[in-house]
Amino acid sequence: MRQTDTALVTGGDLMAAFGLLTRLPVKVQMEQAVARGARAAWAWPLAGAAVALLAGCAGWLAAGFGAAIAAGVMLAVMVVLTGALHEDGLADFADGIWGGQTPDRRLEIMKDSRIGSYGVIALVFGLGLKWQALGELNSVAALIAAALLSRAAMAGVMATLPFARPDGLAASQGRPSRETILLGAGIALCLALVLVGPAALVAGLAAGVAAAVIGAVAHKKIGGQTGDVLGAAQFMAELAALLALLL
Repeated sequence: MRQTDTALVTGGDLMAAFGLLTRLPVKVQMEQAVARGARAAWAWPLAGAAVALLAGCAGWLAAGFGAAIAAGVMLAVMVVLTGALHEDGLADFADGIWGGQTPDRRLEIMKDSRIGSYGVIALVFGLGLKWQALGELNSVAALIAAALLSRAAMAGVMATLPFARPDGLAASQGRPSRETILLGAGIALCLALVLVGPAALVAGLAAGVAAAVIGAVAHKKIGGQTGDVLGAAQFMAELAALLALLL
């Protein structure tokens, strides 16, 4: 049963965020993580930053092979450390939104674990653009900044949209409050400003717009959010932030 913990921040929120969004070996009680649910969303950017930092370290070790190889290593490490959570969301989102003709059919396709042609195309182009952007940027700081901003944008989508289905990952977590969203966004933006300077403002705007577009499409096509919608929103927000940092 969900606890009635209404505190804005608790000591277990960071571990709950790591347990939900990463495959890192953290000690977290699932009852606590579920009980806090979306109230721990303020810590999502920090979980993303940790993943990006580890990926950046791997990329630094591979830098001797060239920027393109280092970028590929960073991208691969991020996928492994998140369990391809966001990539899976993007693929399912693309398959469902463009493969179904009605909201119910789209939701059915998105719930199917098999990947279709739309999902493959979305992953090929999405990962290809990320790889290219990371290679051009050749910056661990930019990678961490994009990870921070995209997780904050994902939480914003979660707070804005209704649930498309009563069950599933998104519904089990609930919806974060405005205070939770503002705290997470503030943390993400402040740290991104430290990492990449004023360019973080443009990157944050790009991430927000990309996530909002995914949210708008989801609201129109399936009536709200699912875990796959949130995963797609994070993926596209991160890609948009990386591309903005190239300007």
